[in-house]
Amino acid sequence: MPNVDSYSSGTPCWCDLVSSDVEGARQFYGSLFGWDFDGRAMGPDMTYYMATLNGRNVAGLMQQMPDMAAAGIPSVWNTYIAVDSVDSAAERITEAGGTLVFPPDEVPGSGRMVMATDTAGAYIGFWEGKGHIGASVVNEPGTVIWNELQVDDLAAALPFYQSVAGMDSDTGPSGDLSEYTQFLVNGKSIAGAMKKPMPDTPNNWTVYFNSADADQTAAKVQELGGAVIAPVFDVSGIGRMAVFTDPQGAVFCIMAAGSNGSEAAGAAGE
Repeated sequence: MPNVDSYSSGTPCWCDLVSSDVEGARQFYGSLFGWDFDGRAMGPDMTYYMATLNGRNVAGLMQQMPDMAAAGIPSVWNTYIAVDSVDSAAERITEAGGTLVFPPDEVPGSGRMVMATDTAGAYIGFWEGKGHIGASVVNEPGTVIWNELQVDDLAAALPFYQSVAGMDSDTGPSGDLSEYTQFLVNGKSIAGAMKKPMPDTPNNWTVYFNSADADQTAAKVQELGGAVIAPVFDVSGIGRMAVFTDPQGAVFCIMAAGSNGSEAAGAAGE
């Protein structure tokens, strides 16, 4: 179901973009996906933008902090996993061998969050929703359809997510791959994991957005100044996909609607 009212603990619930040029990113994604933006002041010099479709929250965008830019940290899409208690999750993060990047913090009126790296070094956020549950619409064109962990040592990373967020996993054939791992919550597939396909890229969580027509979206990405990493390709039994960077260099993927991925992402909402 596209509209979402709640998320079970252990389910990816939100994604946001930290961009070197948030105004340019707003223009790009607004044109690509039809997003509107609701700016919310987060401090004297910081605005957090809620991207919306038909008035429902899809994702977030914010300007990269100056020290991040100075350190050469690239623009990036982040994934957040729902938990019942961020403070408890923070304790489990360190116990499971992860590293706290930002300690638990309150977002007034919205919830609590913590940012970490898992045992493979992939950035991941955990979110305790109190007013903002996360994305309130998924699986529609222009919204998140799938979240995927891509690391070089998957077997070493999976126990971290079991320990911190209670995410089970199941590995088996999928599409054209002999092995693909699905994260499960209450027996339902809610995200994926695989050995990263490009060895030179950092271990990461990748965000997929639904596209009504993958080829048209790919053409639009390039028209708007984005770049192609992997041209549109078919995955047997799954659908059509492609991998891009936006004009600021943040990596994202698209997936055509009506695939296994859309069903799995639909499990995110309750």
